[in-house]
Amino acid sequence: MAGTDGGRPSIYPTVLYADARAAIKQLTEALGFTELTVYEGEDGSVFHAELAQGNGAVMLGSKGRGGVFDTAMKGAGPVGVYVAVDDVDAHHRHAVEHGVEILMPPTDQDYGSRDYMARDAEGNIWSFGTYVPEIGG
Repeated sequence: MAGTDGGRPSIYPTVLYADARAAIKQLTEALGFTELTVYEGEDGSVFHAELAQGNGAVMLGSKGRGGVFDTAMKGAGPVGVYVAVDDVDAHHRHAVEHGVEILMPPTDQDYGSRDYMARDAEGNIWSFGTYVPEIGG
């Protein structure tokens, strides 16, 4: 079953960007993601990239490359992705130092999490918090 082999996640949010290179830079430098792989087209556009955060990952690429996924996503609005981090306040400070737009500062939630919310350069919403749901039984 996917997601149970070697601790690999079974869900990968996938985001398309007009400027995928700039998105990779912001996500790695300002929001603490680690670049795993980047495949570029001959024109320098990002065909496929994978960035990790903790034991999860996000896939991304350039808009306008064609293909079924690009066509299906044409005109789609921004996405929202939640990422669990160990130290919300330190993560938030790092994002602020890199000029990331903060929508909600670190806030204690009624359900026990501490979260903050940011918007990337192309309008996608990234929430970072301490809540980690237990999955499986």
